[in-house]
Amino acid sequence: MKLFDVYPINNINITRGVGSLVYDNHGTEYLDLYGGHAVISIGHTNPHYVKRLENQLHQIGFYSNSIEIPLQKELAEKLGHVSGKEDYQLFLCNSGAEANENALKLASFYNGKKKVIAFRKSFHGRTSLAVAVTDNPKIVAPVNETDNVIFLPWCNEQALEQAFAENEVSSVIIEGIQGVGGIQVASVSFLQKIRSLCDQYNAVFIADSIQCGYGRSGKFFSHDFAGVNADIYSMAKGMGNGFPVGGIIISPKIQPAYGMLGTTFGGNHLACAAGLAVLEVMEQDNLMQNASETGGYLIEELKKFEQVKEVRGRGLMIGIELPEELANARKDLLFKHHIFTGEAKPNVIRLLPALNLTKAHADRFLEAFATVLNHQFI
Repeated sequence: MKLFDVYPINNINITRGVGSLVYDNHGTEYLDLYGGHAVISIGHTNPHYVKRLENQLHQIGFYSNSIEIPLQKELAEKLGHVSGKEDYQLFLCNSGAEANENALKLASFYNGKKKVIAFRKSFHGRTSLAVAVTDNPKIVAPVNETDNVIFLPWCNEQALEQAFAENEVSSVIIEGIQGVGGIQVASVSFLQKIRSLCDQYNAVFIADSIQCGYGRSGKFFSHDFAGVNADIYSMAKGMGNGFPVGGIIISPKIQPAYGMLGTTFGGNHLACAAGLAVLEVMEQDNLMQNASETGGYLIEELKKFEQVKEVRGRGLMIGIELPEELANARKDLLFKHHIFTGEAKPNVIRLLPALNLTKAHADRFLEAFATVLNHQFI
C-alpha cells in the first residue's frame, strides 16, 4: 500500500524538535516560524508538556464520555480563567473542522434557522458543513454543496445588513484574522456590527478562532480586540501543541440537551492533559504578552523593507505580501536559510511561530529575509 497523494511536500524529514528549532534526519537545524499550521503554540517538546502527557499515559490514556472525566472539568475551568470567558460552556472534540461543524449545528439547533453567512477567502475546514462555508470551490465536493451558505465580501457592513434583512440567518461564522485568506484582519467595527445584527435577528455569532485564537494575536481570541463577545468560539490547532484537540466554548444563553452533540475521542484523558499543559505554560510564561511584543517587533521591522507590499496581522500571526518577482522568497528561506514559513496565495508569506518565539530568533529571520529580498544568497 502507498499513501494517497494529496499533499505537495518538501523533501525534508524532520525527526526532532525543541522550542522553535527542528532538525532533519541529517542533523540540519531549521528555524520553525510556521509551527505546522499554527499548531505548535508553546514550542516543540516543551518539558512541562512532555511530562504532563507522560504522567497521564502511565495512568490511563482513554476512556469514553460515558464516565466522569475530572480532567475535562479541570480543563474547562483553566480555559475559562485564561480566556476570560468563565461563564461559557466547553464541548471538546478533536479538530478545527469538527469544532466548526458542531458550532454551526448547535447554532441551528438554537434558533431553528438554516442560513449561514460566511465571507470571501474564508477557510473553516474540510468536512461537510465546514467546507461548505469555506470559500474555495476546488475543495467542495458536489455532496457538500448547499444553498444554505451566503458568501459576503470581507468587512462590508452594507452587504451584511442586506443579507440579514433578506434571509432567515442562523449564524455568522468569521475568522478574527483570516489565515488561508492571506492574514486579513477583521475590523473592530465589522465585528461589532456582526454582534449587533446577531442580537437584533436572534442569530448566532461564531468566532472561528482555530488559527487566530489561543493567544496568537496577543489576546486570547483575536475577536476580543472588538470588545464584544461571540456566542460560540471554535478552537483547535494551538490548543494541544500537536496533540489532536479541538473544542467550542458556548455562551450560557445556549442550553445543552443529551444527545445534541457527541464524540468518541473528544475530551479523552491524554487530550485534556495536553490542553492543560498548554494553558499552564501560556499562563506561567506570559506567552500572550510575548506574542504581542515579539510579534509587534517583527511587524514594525518588516514594514521597513521597501520590497514588501504590505504587512498584515496581529501578534504572532503575520502576513507579508510580496510582489510577483519575489515569488520564490518562501522557498529560498527554507532551502537556502533553513527557515520554515507558510504561504497564502498568490504571494503572501505567513508567520505562525510558537508563542514563546525569542527576539533572537526573530532577528535571525529578519536577517535571512533581508538577504533573500536582496538576492544575496548564501
